[in-house]
Amino acid sequence: MSETATQNKETRGFQSEVKQLLHLMIHSLYSNKEIFLRELISNASDASDKLRFQALSNADLYQGDADLSVKLSFDEQANTLTISDNGIGMSREDVIEHLGTIAKSGTAEFFSKLSDDQSKDSQLIGQFGVGFYSAFIVADAVTVRTRAAGLPVEQGVQWHSAGEGDYTIEDVRKESRGTDIVLHMREEGKEFLNEWRLRDVISKYSDHIGIPVEMQTDVRDDEGKETGEKKWEQVNKAQALWTRNKSEISEEEYQEFYKHVSHDFADPLVWSHNRVEGKNDYTSLLYIPAKAPWDMFNRDHKSGLKLYVQRVFIMDDAEQFMPSYLRFIRGLIDSNDLPLNVSREILQDNKVTQSLRNACTKRVLTMLERMANNDNDKYLSFWKEFGLVLKEGPAEDMSNKEKVAGLLRFASTEVDSEEQTVGLASYVERMKEDQDKIYYLTADSYAAAKNSPHLEQFKAKGIEVILMFDRIDEWLMNYLTEFDGKQFQSITKAGLDLSKFEDDAEKEKHKAAEEEFKSVVERTKDYLGERVKEVRTTFKLATTPAVVVTDDFEMGTQMAKLLEAAGQAVPEVKYIFEINPEHPLVKQMADETDEQAFGRWVEVLLGQAMLAERGSLQDPSQFLGAINSLLTKG
Repeated sequence: MSETATQNKETRGFQSEVKQLLHLMIHSLYSNKEIFLRELISNASDASDKLRFQALSNADLYQGDADLSVKLSFDEQANTLTISDNGIGMSREDVIEHLGTIAKSGTAEFFSKLSDDQSKDSQLIGQFGVGFYSAFIVADAVTVRTRAAGLPVEQGVQWHSAGEGDYTIEDVRKESRGTDIVLHMREEGKEFLNEWRLRDVISKYSDHIGIPVEMQTDVRDDEGKETGEKKWEQVNKAQALWTRNKSEISEEEYQEFYKHVSHDFADPLVWSHNRVEGKNDYTSLLYIPAKAPWDMFNRDHKSGLKLYVQRVFIMDDAEQFMPSYLRFIRGLIDSNDLPLNVSREILQDNKVTQSLRNACTKRVLTMLERMANNDNDKYLSFWKEFGLVLKEGPAEDMSNKEKVAGLLRFASTEVDSEEQTVGLASYVERMKEDQDKIYYLTADSYAAAKNSPHLEQFKAKGIEVILMFDRIDEWLMNYLTEFDGKQFQSITKAGLDLSKFEDDAEKEKHKAAEEEFKSVVERTKDYLGERVKEVRTTFKLATTPAVVVTDDFEMGTQMAKLLEAAGQAVPEVKYIFEINPEHPLVKQMADETDEQAFGRWVEVLLGQAMLAERGSLQDPSQFLGAINSLLTKG
């Protein structure tokens, strides 16, 4: 390396998040310290991919050296390990941006999730993606020399830090483009200043890298003795993994390649490697992660597949090939039908893109169906991580709505647990003989759903109800109207009719009670006036005196709450007040001849119903005043 320092040297402080990350890395990831080499070789490979892509439109960037590779060398005397690439390189501005800051939104939120449990922290840091900073796991100081392709030799940059509060940066002369990372090893990192240890780690983590990874090794004579000379020797296969035959690739290789493309530490749950020839000629390698990325619900979360065209890397995070509700999928697609100079804008409206998107979506849904059918425990672990995202599917993907609906999981009255384990297909299998609707209830929480008075008649008749309590559920049910030919029916809507499950004697009894209570209904309506849409009797309650419901086509309580929480104006929800004529409190109210006392009973019963439905009252003082008055009278 012929680099000499020139000028413009300055010392800069790290962004506070970088300081936190460096401290956590050294203390939380030390037990798995060899991953530093995977991360640095992976970065070097990415730099070569980016150069190859940019050189498509500007071949001069190669500057006479088109043979891309990663080179490793070590010096036991100097106690250094050097990883070099001749990829895209960095300018001074790039170095400050990429090595001095963490340019991810939500980093403060990420660090707030970290605890004192180092094993959990290491998993979180793995999801965050540590990249270059992993060097400090084994090094107490790091020097980076780099020059961006296309810049003159005088515009090289040297960056140096001991991984504490600051770093220095200065201009240097660098003859070759690309980046050299020199690790000044800690005592505990000296095990990597060994040819066979390095070979072992490279074969484990970097065999699949699509460019050669070379090591400087000793030249030996015919008798096996060292001659004192050195040579560069390729130590990886250097064949892009997805281009190889599936039968030649081991599970471990697939898993390591996943970690390369995702920068995740954990193994994936499942994957699918598929080569298609015909109308569209492409290869896809799609992974379902085991853990959700920490920023999955951030607005600027990077999602999508790596795109290659004819094995040339084109772009990261090509979101055009995967719908938003599958944004957790990692992997790549390599197309022979797209042009090498394809841009995000061209991809957006390209027919080939749409065809590949449809094919990849179906491939992922098939992977999920197989997992759900063959390994329920694994599927439920997937659901805990990604269920909320999958619930966006029926609204986004009309063509696959039935498939996505079959993958959804919920709690239900059949299972005494808030774990979401019930699929719609299993619900349909258990439906009663005369049942033609899928009954569901949305609420603020599992406890609120499980103890809802709306369930009383269903429990009495042994009819299963799906319990929904995720914030997205009410929105979901605007798009999920049927499954397997069965309509969904909210049990908090006025159109609910369970008369088919009653015998003739029961129907006659209810008809008589309704007639008898007509005057009570009228008195209640007169008292409440415009505060409610309607008052009527109900026979769906057992231990509850009254409930409120909404019209079938009117906004429900949970949707109103959702919009309010989003700061949107919400029209007033006009409830229908249903009273249970068989309840002792309602009978006591009906017998009350004093209209003032009757009104207090109405206030109490309506207040109870509103609390059960909404969890709050518009005017609590009116409700409390009525209770106090009745208690005093009593």
